[in-house]
Amino acid sequence: MAIVSSQPQASQPEDKPPQKRTKEKAVPAATADSSSLPEAEPSPSLVRAEAAPEEQRSQNDEKLRPQKLSEYIGQRELKDVLKITIQAAQSRQEPLDHLLLYGPPGLGKTTISLILATEMGVTCKVTSAPALERPRDIVGLLMNLQKGDILFIDEIHRLSRMTEELLYPAMEDYRLDITIGKGQSARIRSLTLPPFTLIGATTRVGALTSPLRDRFGFIQRLRFYEPDELDQIILRTATILGVEILPDAAQEVARRSRGTPRIANRLLRRVRDYAAVKQVSPITGAIAIEALELFNVDPCGLDWTDRRLLSVMIEHYGGGPVGLDTLAAATGEDSQTIEEVYEPYLLQIGYLNRTPRGRVATPAAWKHLGFDPPAHHQMSILR
Repeated sequence: MAIVSSQPQASQPEDKPPQKRTKEKAVPAATADSSSLPEAEPSPSLVRAEAAPEEQRSQNDEKLRPQKLSEYIGQRELKDVLKITIQAAQSRQEPLDHLLLYGPPGLGKTTISLILATEMGVTCKVTSAPALERPRDIVGLLMNLQKGDILFIDEIHRLSRMTEELLYPAMEDYRLDITIGKGQSARIRSLTLPPFTLIGATTRVGALTSPLRDRFGFIQRLRFYEPDELDQIILRTATILGVEILPDAAQEVARRSRGTPRIANRLLRRVRDYAAVKQVSPITGAIAIEALELFNVDPCGLDWTDRRLLSVMIEHYGGGPVGLDTLAAATGEDSQTIEEVYEPYLLQIGYLNRTPRGRVATPAAWKHLGFDPPAHHQMSILR
């Protein structure tokens, strides 16, 4: 299974002279510019066979990814669905149906797409919606697909309108409609594409348009992981990294990982660094606790900023309600960052409530930070 990655580039030299570039015009409604027709190879800025310097940091992450569905830990219901889908597609000798994966970041959407390519014995081309700025970008990718190949688009909800409309006939009829010329001389040419599988990943499934969302044969949600599943992931990662870790230390890291494998692997690396500096091996539960406390990760997975938000609400505003803009000004954080980065996990674990009057810290948050919630706290939520 070959993997081709794509990253957006701010600017890249064009093969065509500037005077020709000014004549290019992308035509909406499932059309593309005329210069994209003869351009069979995608732009070097879109697809590269080798990792660029900025991608070197992710090489170790690739080693941690499971290669087969049997090695994938967690998401039991999703795995059962995918097993049936793979077996059915292989028995009919057809490509997989288009698949949409959604859920919070770090749960393994990219990993699942690479596993599916391995199981099907095909190539997986990885790109992201911000990299597909122009219609010619998606045209170059589609024209270079082979039968059964998988095209993975991360953050698919950020596709431009023209790019999205090009995907409609490609997904349904494996056809690419291109407009050549403009005005009265314009004509449409349809190119036949080999059957392929589009896998879209998004953290905001509601931001997808209905026409695009309805063209996926499977729409699956990835859930947060249980502590015992994260425990297995941490032990597997430690084996790959050559780190000796005891079960109680793995459980401690799993407990503070917010139900997310990406965070679990990141915390394991920090604990590994701490143990290496302290020259301790194997890593015990006590060493793991010392390391995680040093990096300001408490037993519930809250970091310094999470605790700061809650403490400001409790100490300055009596637990709330407090408006988002007021909370942002008091903590020095951007209101959008608070709403999209910090609040979801606090809401998930029940430490924060949203009310019509503003945010309210729950009694569980008071107790976690060492405060005694007032007797009238529940009434303040209903006011």
